[in-house]
Amino acid sequence: MNRTAILALALLISLPACTSAPLRRGIACERAPAPIGPYSQAVQVGELLFLSGQIGLDAADGALVAGGIREETRRALDNLGAILGEAGFTFDDVVSTTVYLADLAEFAAMNEIYAARFASSRVAPARATVGVAGLPRGARVEIAAVALRKR
Repeated sequence: MNRTAILALALLISLPACTSAPLRRGIACERAPAPIGPYSQAVQVGELLFLSGQIGLDAADGALVAGGIREETRRALDNLGAILGEAGFTFDDVVSTTVYLADLAEFAAMNEIYAARFASSRVAPARATVGVAGLPRGARVEIAAVALRKR
């Protein structure tokens, strides 16, 4: 079980058993690309938000942005930011991310953009970075996240 799954499980166990609000709600954001499969952009469970992996797609036309790993990373983070905002969260609420790279040789370039996005966070999120054989639509990077709303 990876760190993200362990964190999510521990936090879910700590949620109250009964609540007047729905336990689980899907988040849909028009400012981020529509899902390209049968999944939600994000699912909120109590104060937790589980964000599906985002690639560097332009929300307006669904095309992968040009410019290589830096631009794709920037757009994937922009997409995550739009979904976070739709749910009332910010990047400062992100507690964990998983970054998938089609080529680990591009780690430094991705990390430069990623670090700039989280530079103002009091605590940088936990992160796993994984090299993969391929990503949807020929993307170079995909980023998934888990956020916890501050009380």
